[in-house]
Amino acid sequence: MAQTVSEVLTAATDSVTLINGVNGGTWNVEDMEQSEINDMVQRNIDHIELVLAYAPVDEDDDTPDVAGAADSKKTTHVAAIATGKAYIAANS
Repeated sequence: MAQTVSEVLTAATDSVTLINGVNGGTWNVEDMEQSEINDMVQRNIDHIELVLAYAPVDEDDDTPDVAGAADSKKTTHVAAIATGKAYIAANS
């Protein structure tokens, strides 16, 4: 059974949580170097961007059309990308 847009976005919520937690100081990074933290945040940004780009390649493809979904469904994910990029820029 094919996943829905909501299921795909829910699966990416861990990345949103991580980025927001690192930025907000609630994610435990005390034993990490800043470069490691930045790399971790970037990997999660990359993951969210990949998920937001999901789209079927043709009418037979059952990949959910996350890219074509309403922006309101993707708001927290798009915001987390911006937050992560700002965090990395401020901590480079």
